[in-house]
Amino acid sequence: MIIPVRCFTCGKLIADKWEEFARRVQAGEDAGMVLDSLGIKRYCCRRMFLSHVEIIDEILKFFEEAQRKGQTI
Repeated sequence: MIIPVRCFTCGKLIADKWEEFARRVQAGEDAGMVLDSLGIKRYCCRRMFLSHVEIIDEILKFFEEAQRKGQTI
């Protein structure tokens, strides 16, 4: 899934901060500290980042396998 453009609860723009958040957390920084430094203070917006699961890579595996076998989805 792609991170939503805005927070579901308050409507604050959050998508522009996702790539930096993901990169820094992947590098080993604490997620809470990264959110603080990005200015994400509201718990509803923090929830959007912390609960987001990037599943597009998993879905693409099934799609590519189906294409290889000649099936249509």
